[in-house]
Amino acid sequence: MKAICLFSGGLDSQLAVRLIARQGIDVAGICFKTPFFGDNPAIKASADRLGIELQVLDVSQVYVKDILLNPRYGYGKNLNPCIDCHGFMLRQAGDHMRQVGASFLVTGEVLGQRPMSQNKSSLSIVEKLSTYQGLIVRPLSGKLLPATIPEREGWIDREQLLDISGRGRTRQMALAEEFGIVRYPSPAGGCLLTEPGFARRLRSLLEYRELPSWSDTEILKVGRHFYLGEALLVVGRNHSENELLKRAAQPGDILIKMAEFPGPTGLLRRLRPGQSDATQAAAIVARYSDAKTQPQAEARLFNHDGSLITQMAVIPLTPEMTPAMI
Repeated sequence: MKAICLFSGGLDSQLAVRLIARQGIDVAGICFKTPFFGDNPAIKASADRLGIELQVLDVSQVYVKDILLNPRYGYGKNLNPCIDCHGFMLRQAGDHMRQVGASFLVTGEVLGQRPMSQNKSSLSIVEKLSTYQGLIVRPLSGKLLPATIPEREGWIDREQLLDISGRGRTRQMALAEEFGIVRYPSPAGGCLLTEPGFARRLRSLLEYRELPSWSDTEILKVGRHFYLGEALLVVGRNHSENELLKRAAQPGDILIKMAEFPGPTGLLRRLRPGQSDATQAAAIVARYSDAKTQPQAEARLFNHDGSLITQMAVIPLTPEMTPAMI
């Protein structure tokens, strides 16, 4: 018999795999990739250490359209539609379960660990949203929850499930030692939508974009952000961010660099048709370069493919004159 575990690579999902596998069940993992979570090599590394197969499904487009922008059960503290998100992932995992001939689903959820999405009411709602009622086993808290079909049918032994609840991890860490699991990340949401700064940037972008593109969400993750009318300027803070901005540039974007002074790359993106103030954008980029104390500096403007558009002289803005960052 085979089960599919929603696998994040964290301690709880690793333990869930072990708890079910020790009952003689073949467990495979599945995780989902979106612009906000799931794109992490550590997940695959955790699966490899456990010796389980891992399927990674990119659900970005449908996730943004159907879950992020239209959550039936609303958002958490920031822009995180946790209940709808969990139901969506379980539904996708259940469909995959059917396709590969597995019998039930497993998650590492712990009752009461997250106040919004892991109380009994939320877990019940999530199960209904999944459309796979009765087939979701949560082995870390199984004894505190209603018996599932795999338990009632004798596929697994309920007595070997646990009764963990709350936010503490003492019992999980002891169990990890018992199972020989020594590498796992510290507890964290792992989802950018729960981070206040990223959520604030995304809310601002959604005022202009009905359906953000991959490039839109990528540039939200880096740099200093300025809205100049109906254009967004992102200024890199280090070499890796500068390189990401170059890779994320799309037709119509303008890349800005100082001609004679070291400094950041700026990406100017029009969010609605029309002109944007490239001169102001270049002056902001100059303010964060080594030209910031100069009375004037030459800025080079490039197309997304690196071809030169023009070169212009700008006066680096002072901190007092620089627009507020988002």
